[in-house]
Amino acid sequence: MPIKTFAYRLYPTKPQKRLLEITVETCRRFYNDCLAERKDAYESEQRTVSKFEQLRKVKILKDTSPFARNIHSHILQVVVADLDKTFKSFFRRIKSGEKPGYPRFKGKDRFDSIGLKEYGNGYKIHGRRLKVSGIGRIAVRWHREMPSQPSTVRIIRKADGWYACFACEVEAKPLPVTARTIGIDVGIKSLITDSSGATTDNPKWYRTGQRKLRVLQRSVARKKRGGANRRKAVWLLQRHHLKVSRQRQDFLNKLANSLIADNDLIALEDLQIRNMVRNRHLSKSILDAGWNYLAQRLHAKAEEAGRVVIKVNPSGTSKACAECGHIFAEMKLSDRWIDCPVCGLTLDRDHNAAINILRRGLESLGGDGQSLWAPSSLMSEGLAQEAAGF
Repeated sequence: MPIKTFAYRLYPTKPQKRLLEITVETCRRFYNDCLAERKDAYESEQRTVSKFEQLRKVKILKDTSPFARNIHSHILQVVVADLDKTFKSFFRRIKSGEKPGYPRFKGKDRFDSIGLKEYGNGYKIHGRRLKVSGIGRIAVRWHREMPSQPSTVRIIRKADGWYACFACEVEAKPLPVTARTIGIDVGIKSLITDSSGATTDNPKWYRTGQRKLRVLQRSVARKKRGGANRRKAVWLLQRHHLKVSRQRQDFLNKLANSLIADNDLIALEDLQIRNMVRNRHLSKSILDAGWNYLAQRLHAKAEEAGRVVIKVNPSGTSKACAECGHIFAEMKLSDRWIDCPVCGLTLDRDHNAAINILRRGLESLGGDGQSLWAPSSLMSEGLAQEAAGF
């Protein structure tokens, strides 16, 4: 069954906040110690320290550190598991030909969560509160029910407070069949353009809030380091960044819900965002658009709703004519309209790309995209609906 995360706001008391801060700081130092051990072992002995070797250090830490004594062992084990996952990702990217940075040490305010991996062992829901070993019974705002007993929980510190994120198994709830398919081309001016020609404007949340962010950043720069006024200014800046992030996520979640509800199959471009943001002229706009987050939400919601989301090779989708396949070799990024000299097709560039993306998606599933989903039939259907008043 699909795994879904349910987040709830926590309202710890002042003593509980202090215990949470101590727990997070102890975990941060343990993370850095484990990372230093792996780094030193490789540099001095050309040896790799395994996850299981470092798990044995949990008991030693609890016996020697007064701060770790009251921390549940599962919390420290999750720290080791997180570091091991980071190294696996690092080596996987090296094998794939990328040049990733070596895992970094976590500075203060760069480590903001703790995890527990088994319900009933270190944490459980006690009435209307979350009982965490070593912390106590924390008040929770249960704004919705969980569908099943959670397996893991991660307690996260954000700019506006503490949150508990529970991982639960959810039953798939297939949506009714719509017999509709769609190809999506993402962009900066229009967030998406689909294969029917419909567009969704890009709200540009970061760009919209950039003026206030500049004011808050200047306020932080003017404050003395280490002072209470600077901490308050940093907190206000973090709050505004969090607001922008939540606005973007809320919009993209609603857009993904709409696309999943209306279509049985959605074809997307398999874009390499990491490479695209190297363009310093477009990187801020690309990250602000949230293309990768939209793709993630579509895949997650499709799994739950019984839909199909497929990624296709984006190469040449904009430069190939959707009607005859003619390649526009001299097309520039500034050219937003295509006029095919072979078949006479006149179409918006993004609309043309979306049709090509849909065709590739259908062909990758074994369908005949050329005959069943020809652009001419798609466009004529749209014109017929427009003439009928739809």
